Amino acid sequence: MGFTTILDILGSIIIGGLLMMIAWRLSEAATERTFNNSGELSMQQNLSTIANIIETDFRKIGYCDNYNKIPDPTKAITFADTSSLKFLTDVDSDGNVDSIFYYLGPTTELLSTPNPRDRILYRVVNNEAPIGSNLGVTRFYMVFYDALSDTIPPPVTTPGIISSIEINLMVEKVAAFVDSAAAYDTIPGAFWQQIRLVARNLKNR
Repeated sequence: MGFTTILDILGSIIIGGLLMMIAWRLSEAATERTFNNSGELSMQQNLSTIANIIETDFRKIGYCDNYNKIPDPTKAITFADTSSLKFLTDVDSDGNVDSIFYYLGPTTELLSTPNPRDRILYRVVNNEAPIGSNLGVTRFYMVFYDALSDTIPPPVTTPGIISSIEINLMVEKVAAFVDSAAAYDTIPGAFWQQIRLVARNLKNR
């Protein structure tokens, strides 16, 4: 085997290796792009789902199909803080008064998940056991206003003066392509804000 032949073989190996590396990188980039696009869609869907449920529930604060069972709207909200709210409503529109309790769980509950900031947003109806699923919620906080649109400082000691609520919700991807805590610092989340949400029954004072 001549020297030229050896050079040709080495050259072929090097070129083949470079081509394989390029193909591998292209494949990885395509996989990452697909993963990120899928994650973006899932994140937006999660945000939309949670926002719709919250908005529907909060607009029914103080509502009961049998209005005689909640005669005083000032007693419809029983507890209010920046990330938790408990109120009376009629969940199934069956004329019976129910209670709904929203609260944000701690990050320590989801230590096994890739995102270090995700939490469970709980929705508890009556005395049911708290059940939640990880939809990538990282922030959930509320600002309360009275009838004069003045901010009520938390925790709200007199929930009956609440007239409107500002709701802020942040959702991030449940998993990143690169599984590290630092990777989530560069991933933008999806934010939803409802300014001055007013439950119709809170106006009946």
